[in-house]
Amino acid sequence: MPAPKSKPAQGLPLRIADELKHLIFTGELQPGERLNEAALALRMGTSRGPIREAIRMLTGQGLVKAVVNRGVFVRQISVREMLEIYELRALVFGFAAERATEHLTDAHSRQFERLLAEMDEACETQDADRYYDLNLHFHSLVMQLSNNQRASEAYDDYVKELHLFRRRYFNAPGNMRRSNVEHRAIYEAITKGAKTRAKSAAERHVLSGRQRLLASIDDSSPLSTQLSGASMA
Repeated sequence: MPAPKSKPAQGLPLRIADELKHLIFTGELQPGERLNEAALALRMGTSRGPIREAIRMLTGQGLVKAVVNRGVFVRQISVREMLEIYELRALVFGFAAERATEHLTDAHSRQFERLLAEMDEACETQDADRYYDLNLHFHSLVMQLSNNQRASEAYDDYVKELHLFRRRYFNAPGNMRRSNVEHRAIYEAITKGAKTRAKSAAERHVLSGRQRLLASIDDSSPLSTQLSGASMA
């Protein structure tokens, strides 16, 4: 009996989700904008089924939010919320790096070294999309080594909420290189079992990332107005 020819169809929602992410990250789909399934299906030359499945994927990634009886909207958070989330994320990541010193194996070290090398390559080629994904894997591995499921779940929630801010401003000149220097400092502290240093390096890395993001927000951006309001409050 021949195998059903369903593989292309199975991959379609994933490809559509990637295209929608691109539209969100480039600002073509703005924070707070409602996703129109019919219009997106027409634009992408498909039925509404794959569009709906792709939107479910983005909901799981925290990029869009379903509102009962209203529809699905591109996720939006204020600058104030972003700053607060960064503070919490720094604390959880610092905890994870400290705990990672207790659970590192040779296999994990090889994973870290491969990720660091690949991020160096992404820096050389200025491939921000690749670097962003590798960066997520690096952080995920540190969280895994915390051996604390609740901490990992909380951290994952923070990361999802920050995707819209971080990805849009991530590829400013020099940000990737500075980020990976900080990654190496975290990894080196973990490999040496230096708990206090690992915790401190991880917390500084997250807070430095926040500063890089803020520095990347252009004065003409609507976010700069929000930022001014948040700093005066």
